[in-house]
Amino acid sequence: MSKPDRRLNAYRPDLADERLRGQVDAARFVAGHPASITAPVVDVHATPDQASGIDTQFLHGDSVLVFDRRQGWAWVQGTRDGYVGYIRESSLGASGFQHTHVLPVPRSFVYPEPELKTPPLAAFSMGARVIVVEEVEKRGTRYALLASGGAMVAGHLRPVGQPESDYVSVAEKFLHTPYLWGGASGFGIDCSGLVQLSMFMAGRRAPRDTDMQANHVGVPVNPAEGLMRGDLVFWRGHVAIMTDSQTIIHANGYTMSVSCERLADAIRRIEPFYGKPTGFRRPEQP
Repeated sequence: MSKPDRRLNAYRPDLADERLRGQVDAARFVAGHPASITAPVVDVHATPDQASGIDTQFLHGDSVLVFDRRQGWAWVQGTRDGYVGYIRESSLGASGFQHTHVLPVPRSFVYPEPELKTPPLAAFSMGARVIVVEEVEKRGTRYALLASGGAMVAGHLRPVGQPESDYVSVAEKFLHTPYLWGGASGFGIDCSGLVQLSMFMAGRRAPRDTDMQANHVGVPVNPAEGLMRGDLVFWRGHVAIMTDSQTIIHANGYTMSVSCERLADAIRRIEPFYGKPTGFRRPEQP
């Protein structure tokens, strides 16, 4: 019997998630303790080493389960997509808060006060969730005051529970965003991160990595019968989103950005390195 996917299941020889008892071998089993992400964007690593590669990222307001803390690192599992990895312990805070707003624009600043001329305290990514306690206006600009301190432009926030109607329109907001392996934010994003975050903003769930999406998002489609906006195109280790029947948008290492191109051109360009597309899928309607 194959072991559970380590990307989605917390287990090591010395420690494992209590929910995996009987499925894996470990010296000790523990229940995860809930916490939340308080930093703007947090890199998630496969090992507790800053030099190790970035597997994915968590965003401000994300909930996690914490299984271990040591030497400044925390071993956690994200509750939004189930991803397991190591993050800096300093990025964790208390859980249980009811976030009121989410950021629907690629990036925005947190100011120390409702004044856009002040040096920002932080920059948040699309998908970050915050608690707004009050709105004020200054010189015609409305600001949202945050429970955690600081102020954001109110027009850059939207109440939680009001998803976008078209996830492809969300992806299109990321045009020219830099490509970042393991990136899942408006500051840098990879191909599967673009799919996942765009769908999240439209109230739809998608797993994190390309192989997971190729197996679990929507249903297979035959390209000979015609592709449509929102369909996904998969290569070995890569995914793109159809913006219409002929064009894709994807975060890619060729332009090192989120860009659009004709699907036929992408197939010709990618084939010498990674072969032809391995599959096409149509996400189900929410």
